[in-house]
Amino acid sequence: MKTFLAIYLLVFATACCILGFQVHAKGFGAIPDGLDLPACCAFMGGIGGCTYCLRGIYVNACVHKRWDATWHPWYLIRPWVSLICGGVSYVFLKTGLVLLESSQEAGSTNLGFYALSFIAGFNVDNFLSKIEDIAHATWGIKKSRAGNPEEK
Repeated sequence: MKTFLAIYLLVFATACCILGFQVHAKGFGAIPDGLDLPACCAFMGGIGGCTYCLRGIYVNACVHKRWDATWHPWYLIRPWVSLICGGVSYVFLKTGLVLLESSQEAGSTNLGFYALSFIAGFNVDNFLSKIEDIAHATWGIKKSRAGNPEEK
């Protein structure tokens, strides 16, 4: 199963890379105009999630020798959650709820969007916790039970 999961994650990450590059280069006709950056952010989140999962395979299976089959669903689902978090990170950056720099220059690139999207996909738990912090500070929405350590 470790080999299957590793191949699955490598294929997922490769697909995210290829699709992301195609969208970025405007060579992918299925993405409507204006949605290329959000799509690339989602793909970067997917790459981050696959990176984290691949690291988990070699650390748990090879380094610590504590591979547990109960984690198999996590390895299958996590890249998809990372893909979603990468796309959501774009929304939070674009709305100004998360800031990367104080001013946007005319010649600036989208690398900040891509970097945050990768981090959002790589570290989903902390990203979602930060989003819950923003929701609480901005709109007074309490943290979910998953994000609130006192309720676990």
